[in-house]
Amino acid sequence: MTSVVPGAPPAVWADQDPGSGRVTIRQLFSRMGTLCWVELRKLRHDRTELYTRAIQPALWLLIFGETFNRIHAIRTPHGISYLAYLAPGILAQSALFVAIFYGIQIIWERDAGVLTKLMVTPTPRSALITGKAFAAGVRSIVQAAVVVVLAAILGGSLTHNPLKLLATACVVVLGSAFFSCLSMSIAGIALNRDRLMGIGQAITMPLFFSSNALYPTALMPGWLQAISRVNPLSYEVDALRNLLIGLPSNLALDIAVLIGSAVAAIIVASALLPRLAK
Repeated sequence: MTSVVPGAPPAVWADQDPGSGRVTIRQLFSRMGTLCWVELRKLRHDRTELYTRAIQPALWLLIFGETFNRIHAIRTPHGISYLAYLAPGILAQSALFVAIFYGIQIIWERDAGVLTKLMVTPTPRSALITGKAFAAGVRSIVQAAVVVVLAAILGGSLTHNPLKLLATACVVVLGSAFFSCLSMSIAGIALNRDRLMGIGQAITMPLFFSSNALYPTALMPGWLQAISRVNPLSYEVDALRNLLIGLPSNLALDIAVLIGSAVAAIIVASALLPRLAK
């Protein structure tokens, strides 16, 4: 008997032709969407996580952003106010902090026996990982909305163009997908929650401070600039600044790096998933 994800429509798992043994592209996307939907349904039972995670980016903007905006300690390009310059960086940071510990959830699912049931369905491992990755991205959009609204209230000049705001949401989802897959890859190596928490805490702040989220890359020492150029978070921040405040950047390159990083992370996490499920 085929195992069914709790809350998922049975038809999604029964649409495969038993004689073919193959999953069509349509079925693959249907299953990824279902897994994403199942993940997001969990928020209906406990929205506390969304509220508490919105506190940290709000404090960054209210305290750090307002203070440095007043003292003009950091030179920003094109005369942009520091608060407006900081808002996309804090947006990317809040999405990072949501996604980087997403592997804890998959370890919990393994301990509860849910992951084993998912692994015996005909759904490919890559679809399981992709569904969870994009669920993490959609969760991050809530934090993104908080940052955008608060920055506007504080006087940050952010765009009101609905197409650019939609593109901003897509960039946040892509960035979160990469970092959640990174977290699930670490889970496949660490194999327990305490070890994953330690590794996550060890890499989160270096990822954040080695990016251009708080200050322009030009102000960094040479060795830090080199690290920033290979940090996917920097490309996410560049894309967000381009969309939200019109700061020039190579948007096509930023999006390409985020897509490539997300695809590579999905492949790695999918390869490590059987190790976690043992």
